[in-house]
Amino acid sequence: MALLAFGLVTTAQERPVLRLSLEEAQQYAVEHNAAMQNADLEVKKAELSRWKTLSTMLPQVKAGFDYQNMCGYTMNFGSRGSMASMMPDSITIGGMTLPISIPESSSETTDENSGGIAMNPSGTFSITASVAVTGAQIVGTMLQNIAMEMTDISRQQTEQTTRANVKNVYVSILVMEQTIGLLDSSLANLESLAATSQAAVNVGAAEQVDADKLQVQVASLKSSINSTKRSLQALRNSMLLQLGADVNATLELSTPIDNILSVDNAAQLLGQGFDITRNFNYKLLEQNEELAKRNVTMAWMDFTPTLSAYYQYSNKTYFGKDEGFNMTPPNMVGASISVPLLTVGTRVSNIKSAKIDLQEAVNSRRQAEDGLRVQYNQLCYDLASALENYDIQNRNLEVTQRVFNNITEKYNYGRASSLEVTNASTDIISAQSNYIQAVMNVVSAQIALENLLNN
Repeated sequence: MALLAFGLVTTAQERPVLRLSLEEAQQYAVEHNAAMQNADLEVKKAELSRWKTLSTMLPQVKAGFDYQNMCGYTMNFGSRGSMASMMPDSITIGGMTLPISIPESSSETTDENSGGIAMNPSGTFSITASVAVTGAQIVGTMLQNIAMEMTDISRQQTEQTTRANVKNVYVSILVMEQTIGLLDSSLANLESLAATSQAAVNVGAAEQVDADKLQVQVASLKSSINSTKRSLQALRNSMLLQLGADVNATLELSTPIDNILSVDNAAQLLGQGFDITRNFNYKLLEQNEELAKRNVTMAWMDFTPTLSAYYQYSNKTYFGKDEGFNMTPPNMVGASISVPLLTVGTRVSNIKSAKIDLQEAVNSRRQAEDGLRVQYNQLCYDLASALENYDIQNRNLEVTQRVFNNITEKYNYGRASSLEVTNASTDIISAQSNYIQAVMNVVSAQIALENLLNN
């Protein structure tokens, strides 16, 4: 469904065709680009790591079953009378008083002469619930929250970079297509002049050297066009990789260059101002500093006690004819607290080391803040220069085109030489190249400033 929304169609040879506007291309890349998919997976991994840390503070419940069979062994206490005289009526274990009864003599449980107790097979089913909480676990959860936020910021930064790369390649393709169009127009004019010059040579009205010069110029221009077309195909392949699309797909771009190259929008960036807190790099440094603060707290947590509690339920069952001697309480609860006493030197060293890491994080953030402000000033300068150069090259292209048209017109009437035509042709090709480069400089400077401002 997503592919249909982006205009994916198939030719008769089953070769997919992607017709995309700039916004559609950027969104397509966000959904299919491998770097973006990995960034999304990193966010999921960070969330799972956070839940893993949280789970250590939740009650842990386990169940078990223990089976014992002593293979008919009988516990022998001597004669029944002596056993009765030696055995107490009850026994106290863990604050609970348990009565002791000696079973009657039988072939399965006791022996008349020995007064033994048969050790019947037994099984014990138990359920244990326990929980332990430390200060380090609590702070660790906070650290995971910060790590998750940093991962999400990195994902947003990857999306920003992906969109910027797609826009840059998209514009490059459009500019390259425009370049080919301008070169084709110049080639058509030169071929017409070359044909006219050769006709004049054939009737003896011009020299062959003049026609040869134009033919060389035509061949050179054709070579330049072929080279540009190969560069265009390389850009299309690069775009397919950026999109994460089928490398065999045919790419069609529907947004014209004039809709992307907005001088007014680019100029507005210069007066927008720089809110450094919106920059992704600065956000990451802020989170890194917060992470260092939590690490200091984590180091202090080594001095805090550990609290733990548990509950255990046990049910022991004898599988013999008679009930055996059961000393297993059915319910048991307990709690403990442990306080670290020794290895103080190690803990103090960890605290000092964490404080040093925090100071380094603060210094890095401050240095990056100054660097980002300097970068903002430089990018504003680059964009302003690119806009000025674009205006100059745009006017230069118009003037050079008029000069070329004027020279060709004079040449047709014999009032201009072939050298003048060659020079005019070279000038217009150079002007076209300079104009295309000026367009790319404006777009590149605008994208760089937008990324810095997080627009």
